[in-house]
Amino acid sequence: MPDRAVEDLLRELAPRVLGALTRRYGHFDTAEDATQEALITAAAAWSRDGVPDNPRGWLITVASRRLTDLLRREQARRRREDVVASWVLPPDRLAAPADRTADGGDDTLVLLFLCCHPALSPATQIALTLRAVGGLSTAEVARAFLVPEATMTRRITRGKQRIRDSGVPFRMPAGRERDQRLAAVLHVLYLIFNEGYASTTGPALLRTDLTAEAIRLTRLLHRLLPDDPEVGGLLALMLLTDARAPARTGPHGELVPMAEQDRRRWNHGQIAEGVALVTAALGHGRPGPYQVQAAIAAVHDEASDAADTDWAQITALYEVLMGVSDSPVVALNHAVAVAMSRGVAEGLALVEALADGGPLASDARLPAVRAHLRELLGDRAGARAAYREAADLSTNLTRQRYLHDRAARLDDRP
Repeated sequence: MPDRAVEDLLRELAPRVLGALTRRYGHFDTAEDATQEALITAAAAWSRDGVPDNPRGWLITVASRRLTDLLRREQARRRREDVVASWVLPPDRLAAPADRTADGGDDTLVLLFLCCHPALSPATQIALTLRAVGGLSTAEVARAFLVPEATMTRRITRGKQRIRDSGVPFRMPAGRERDQRLAAVLHVLYLIFNEGYASTTGPALLRTDLTAEAIRLTRLLHRLLPDDPEVGGLLALMLLTDARAPARTGPHGELVPMAEQDRRRWNHGQIAEGVALVTAALGHGRPGPYQVQAAIAAVHDEASDAADTDWAQITALYEVLMGVSDSPVVALNHAVAVAMSRGVAEGLALVEALADGGPLASDARLPAVRAHLRELLGDRAGARAAYREAADLSTNLTRQRYLHDRAARLDDRP
């Protein structure tokens, strides 16, 4: 198996192994350290010798041995050496095709709720889950929060320590406790999906492993809470957005903006499922941010071509969304919708207001939007400069190339 295939398999198995260790032994922070060391060992061994017949069992065995070693080092403080030394993995667990709890749930989903423990701040809940469940690096999580990597490292470390000190059992919460964690869980899944659909770093625009995992976990959550409209709205949003992925890159991996995509390549089965989900969710009469975003995505997806897009409806939906969310990214998207529905100059004025010392001032998305709108106004010099600024701020190579190409195209025009 080539190295890339090994990496993909390890990314898929990592949260399942961590979930299995945490459920069986506790010690979330130490279990994560042991899992990471097992993954490093596997990356070298599997690339050299091939993937074992039971890769998950192999990882659990190696990680469990490492966990035992790590806990033995803490025997003076925890007084658990004798218990740890007696732990033996049941053979039937090693042979299991997937991680399962006693009630048939998925260990990865239980791990997700564990990371959203109420003892943690919402920001720490999301950061820790992105790291432990989503498999994102600390640097990627930091970019998602627009904070320095060192800040995020401290946040994640403190989160693991608090979970360890809380002594919370590894189980699916129920009732009011589950409801309290649900908002953070939804936000986590949303960020994991976004990192997969528009990767903040690396050579590729899409990370299908992350989008697929986010959709998988959200489907599990929807089965658990089928009558929660925001869960249904989030799943709809993911499906409606992911439906465009086949047309989002060209033959050489280059970015293709939505207005130029071949909509025949969109996944129309996912679009139909997403529209049905958001329609059912909105029928509850409790519109939340994920439902509204899904409704916006549905308007885009149902347009036969870019010219047929109902920008007036999208603008109205963004104004509803701004009433329930103070996200600067929502405000930026609203500015684009205003430009398309009410006039480019009016939308550009909103963009410039967001640039005035706000949280998006150093974000590549703002100058990229500014560039596009200036280009529509015929301001070639201003658009070119903004495209180059956006390229300098972007950390994704595919997006950088796209932005530089847009600037170069303006150079070539008469």
